[in-house]
Formats: sequence, structure tokens, C-alpha cells
Amino acid sequence: MERLERIWLSIWDRFATARKLQWALLALALWLLIALGLGIWWSVEPDRFNVAEHARLQQASGDEPVTGSYTVSTLIALGDTLLDKPGGYLSNDRLPPGIWLDNMPAWEFGVLVQMRDMGRSLRKSMSRSQSQSTEDPALAKAEPLLHFNNNSWILPSTEGEYRKALRLLQDYADRLTDADQSNAQFYARADNLRDWLGDVSTRLGSLSQRLSASVGQRRVNTDLAGETGARQSTQAEDEVEVKTPWLEIDDVFYEARGTTWALLHLLEAVEHDFGEALDRKGARASLRQIIRELESTQSTLWSPMVLNGTEFGFLANHSLVMASYISRANAAIIDLRDLLAQG
Repeated sequence: MERLERIWLSIWDRFATARKLQWALLALALWLLIALGLGIWWSVEPDRFNVAEHARLQQASGDEPVTGSYTVSTLIALGDTLLDKPGGYLSNDRLPPGIWLDNMPAWEFGVLVQMRDMGRSLRKSMSRSQSQSTEDPALAKAEPLLHFNNNSWILPSTEGEYRKALRLLQDYADRLTDADQSNAQFYARADNLRDWLGDVSTRLGSLSQRLSASVGQRRVNTDLAGETGARQSTQAEDEVEVKTPWLEIDDVFYEARGTTWALLHLLEAVEHDFGEALDRKGARASLRQIIRELESTQSTLWSPMVLNGTEFGFLANHSLVMASYISRANAAIIDLRDLLAQG
């Protein structure tokens, strides 16, 4: 009798253990399914927003936005989108599903680079009447905060530092719109716009090269081309092999998507703020053409992954398509800078 009881208890223990294992596996499968759904949702790129509407929200009185309001309010809106989109800021996530995602953090970095460049331009030139004038105190604090480490998880967190920068930018925006204060200014001059566009052109040129390198190329070294007396630190080969690592191709692609998404909004903002300067130079149409070129970079990607076919191969190469749009926009920016430099 005792032997039968022991056998029965052994069978029951095994059954109970199997049931616990089944429940554990079921819970794990459910958790993975939820994480997958969240990962897909968090990976959806934010829609474009209305630049003019955000600028009007800065005007408490309901009047037309003052000079500079479009650019500053757009910069703040870019930061808000970066931090408050579905899933929040993902570049510094240390837990699933955020830690598994790499496309959205690459997109975030592209947006962040454009925010940093505009923040530096605001502090360096757009808010100052001349090189010897004092810089705005809020912008002087906000600009280095935007350059804080983009993947710091805690002590301090990246989100916390960026929110401080956005509050300082909001302080500058509030003083811009306050007729009783004259200590905050925005100078919509052609030379200021040209300087910022120089930074934009440099960024787009680099992105275009990195995107084109998805298929690998041997290129002639042109580092010292154009000046016979130019020198560099170490000797380089006459030809160089350039190829983006396979695992980084999608990261470069989504960084380009984030860069152009942010740049579209900033260009729309500067069209409003620098409208008179553009019209004096006959350059408004050129700016609108740049915007039109960049809009193509935001077309829906129907493929579940970034394809990397050869130049004329059977499969598409999404990186080369993106590089084409960016190169055309960059060429138009170079022409626009020439127009702005003319008397």
C-alpha cells in the first residue's frame, strides 16, 4: 500500500511540475508576443507636424509669430517628438523590447544631430547681431546639454538633460515673443542662414557617401585635391576601399531618415523666418525645391527590411535610392548658399 502511495505521489509531482512548466512557457510566449507588438509599434516613425501651427502656439496673444519663432518652436517640437513619441526615447533603453531595437535609435540620432546643429547655430550666430556681441544665456546653457551623451541611462539620464535643454529653449522663445523684453533677439540675415546651410550640406554629404558605400566601392583618394600645397598628417593610398558593414546598413539608412525628417521641418521654419532675405536674393524657389527633394526620403518603406541589392541587380538597394535623393538635395543646398552669398 505504501509503495502504491509513493508511486502515486511521484506521478502527481511530475504532473504538477509539467503543469508549472507549461504555465511558465505560456507566460513567456505571451510576454514575447506583447514585446513583439510593442517593438513594432515603437518602431513606427512619427508623422510630420505643422510648423506654422507650433509657432502660433508660442504666441499667447494670438498675434502673428515674431521673427525667429518658427525656427525656435520647430526645434522645441523636434525635441518633444524625440522624447514623447510611442516608446519614448529608445537609444538608452536597457530592457526589452527597447534594447532589441536598433532602427529607431538610429532614426533618433539623425534627428538629434540636426537639433544639435541648429542649437549651435542659434547660439553662435542667429541670436547675435555681430561676432563681438554677447550670447544669449539660455542658449549658452541649452546648446551643450543637447550634446550630452545620447545613450546615458541614469545619473544623469539622457532624457533629463535634453528636457533641461528644451526648457531653456522655451525660455528663449518666450522672451522672443515678449515685446517688453529686448534681451532676446533673432537675426534673420542671409549670412546666418548660409552658415547653418553649410553645416547641413556637410552632414548630407557624409550621409550620401555612407549610404552609397552599402555596395562597396573603390574610390580615388581626393582628400588633397584642388590645392597643390595641401598636406595631411599621415600618408594615404591613392585608392581606398569604402564599404559599410552589413550589420550597419539599416542603421545608416534610418539615421538618414531621421536626419531628413528633422531637416524638412527646419527648412520649412526658416522659409518663414528668413522669407524676406530669401526674396531679396531670389532664393525662395530654391529652398522649396530642396524641401521637395527631401520629401521623397520620407516615402513609405514597404519592404520588411532594408534591401541591399547591387547597383543594377535583381533586388532593390534602398540605401542607394536614399543616397540619390539626399545628393540631389545637397546639390541644391550648395546652389542656394551661392545665391545667398551674392550681393
